[in-house]
Amino acid sequence: MKPYNIQSIVQLHKLLKLPNPRHPLISIMDFEDITCFDDSALEAVAYNFYCVAIKKNFEGKMRYGQRHYDFDRGVMTFFAPKQVVVTEIRDDWQLEGQWLVFHPDFIQGYSLASEIHQFGFFSYAVNEALHLSEDEERIIMRLFEDIRREYSAVVDRFSQDVIIKQLELLLSYCNRFYHRQFLTRKQGNDSLLIDFENLLDSYFENGDAELHGLPGVSYFADRLNISRNYLSDMLRVITGQSAQQHIQQKIIEKAKELLTLSELSVAEIAYQLGFEYPQSLHKLFKKKTDLSPLEFRQQVRSK
Repeated sequence: MKPYNIQSIVQLHKLLKLPNPRHPLISIMDFEDITCFDDSALEAVAYNFYCVAIKKNFEGKMRYGQRHYDFDRGVMTFFAPKQVVVTEIRDDWQLEGQWLVFHPDFIQGYSLASEIHQFGFFSYAVNEALHLSEDEERIIMRLFEDIRREYSAVVDRFSQDVIIKQLELLLSYCNRFYHRQFLTRKQGNDSLLIDFENLLDSYFENGDAELHGLPGVSYFADRLNISRNYLSDMLRVITGQSAQQHIQQKIIEKAKELLTLSELSVAEIAYQLGFEYPQSLHKLFKKKTDLSPLEFRQQVRSK
């Protein structure tokens, strides 16, 4: 299905049969005001701007990749520009909540433009939505209203500065609430961590590294059915290390094991672990242990 590209916020308002936005680069819409859910052209959409939404009583389905997810409770979802979102079209929706959209041009020239990529949740899959507590929801809704009030007021030279600060505060709160979610859903995340560690062990134990090369974070995220950013952020909160750091740690563990228990050369060990060049293993090993592979082998065997 070819996505319908929505280039501007003005175009979005027209498609949704809403009045023109008060500001061409930022808008907050109430889902209760949106009634044109029966246009099949809008099943697959790629927005050219950032989307932050609080959805309540959403009885339809959304698809990310090849999987569908239900949203029958209040959640927050985030989409970066150019992401494709597929939604089941229904004409009986009674969706509640609010939808904030802002164009990259609105934050251009501000530090937020270069820092927004640090908010990894813009790349999460829809099944990794943020579930708010009642107190958290009140905070978010208040921030939405503050932003709406500011861009709806008479524009002066401070207006954009104020809205940018409000956006930064909103996204910072969302970051905090995701951190809380990683911890409060610890049982499920612990299971993900175990599955990740098992996949990591299997990759090196079964010879996949030698056959296919070093694994990337996406390899494990795909097999765990989560996005790579969500995997890294979840691991960082729970363990203090990102997914890439976990992979590197496993490589060092395997290298130490082979250096200690085998007579393989450093080059042979590097190829077995998936490195294309032995010097790449040497560089990583030195960085992580302050020793070269040969220095580590000599140190271990001299004891």
